[in-house]
Amino acid sequence: MKLSRQFAVFGSAIFCVVVFSLYLMLDHGQLDSPAILHKGGVFPKPYVISEVPVIRVTHGRIFSEVTCFYEHVTHTLRLYNVPGLEMQSLEIVNIVDITKEYNHELAMRITSNVKSQNRFFTDLNGFQIQPRRTLAKLPLQANFYPLTTMAYIQDANLRLTLHSAQSLGVSSLKPGQLEVIMDRRLMQDDNRGLGQGLQDNKITANLFRVLLEKRSEVDEGEIKKPVSYPSLLSHATSMFLNHPVIPMAVHLNYNSVSLLNEFSPLKASMPCDMEIVNLRTIQSKENMGPSDEAALILHRKGFDCRFPNKNTGLVCSTTQGKISVQMLFKELKTERFLSMSLSLMYSAPDNSNVKDIQLNPMEIATFQIQLR
Repeated sequence: MKLSRQFAVFGSAIFCVVVFSLYLMLDHGQLDSPAILHKGGVFPKPYVISEVPVIRVTHGRIFSEVTCFYEHVTHTLRLYNVPGLEMQSLEIVNIVDITKEYNHELAMRITSNVKSQNRFFTDLNGFQIQPRRTLAKLPLQANFYPLTTMAYIQDANLRLTLHSAQSLGVSSLKPGQLEVIMDRRLMQDDNRGLGQGLQDNKITANLFRVLLEKRSEVDEGEIKKPVSYPSLLSHATSMFLNHPVIPMAVHLNYNSVSLLNEFSPLKASMPCDMEIVNLRTIQSKENMGPSDEAALILHRKGFDCRFPNKNTGLVCSTTQGKISVQMLFKELKTERFLSMSLSLMYSAPDNSNVKDIQLNPMEIATFQIQLR
């Protein structure tokens, strides 16, 4: 598998141009790169370095990394050498600074030998994956789609997934490539409703993970399906990237409250395809304080099982969407467990205690619980 990384620069058009029919004739003297050209337009230009970058190589027992200091971006590639999810993918950190540029868009391009043709896949708000097609008859910006959590390309043997910790724009302008826009600075309005340019840029940090997976089986009819699904490992990588553990430091003289060395409210790990979206207290109807009830929101993810699960670093399993209520919480007794609407406004018709949770793939369910 050949994998490489490049940076690319998009320019922005200034509209003192002549328009003929469906195509735009642009004055190339006023255009860095025709980012709005139709079929036949030029692709974004490669990022040209003005001087030899400083390269820092770090090698250790836990991770090894290479950091390149360019004029507009500090680029870091990091590989972990610890068991678990960290060692399954390549971590990329880009710190972008284009605050001194004019009409400038900086993109990162991942190039591979995956035979993806003109198809790639992006997520819809982190909930569902939808296939996309790069169409040469459309302008360049029409082939970019929102990247909320992940995007991937694939062929009959491999799937290459780019996981993102922030929302950006992504496309696949050529087979085997993924282009993601990291930051843009525009000096004029683009007549798309904003009413001004984009000139309030800050130094921006972008965090990615590149996951390469081998496909064990291919569905011949998948090209006609309107949706696609990540693997279990890809779901876990996305959760690891977008929901990190937040360490909080405490002053050494902070003795007024005794702190717990650990907090483990569940009897066992949740199934790999189940996510606790939220567990919060419900406000009391009698006063301004919390009540003795809580809202539990669960989401069962849909996943593609045609990927090998050996040596993936996952320590959980799947239970076909079934969870026993009595086996859910540790040291807490469930007094009441009611199925509710997603907004907690309406209860189920039978309004009886739920003993076993059963969720279908891609389903979100809300429960009103009372613990003792």
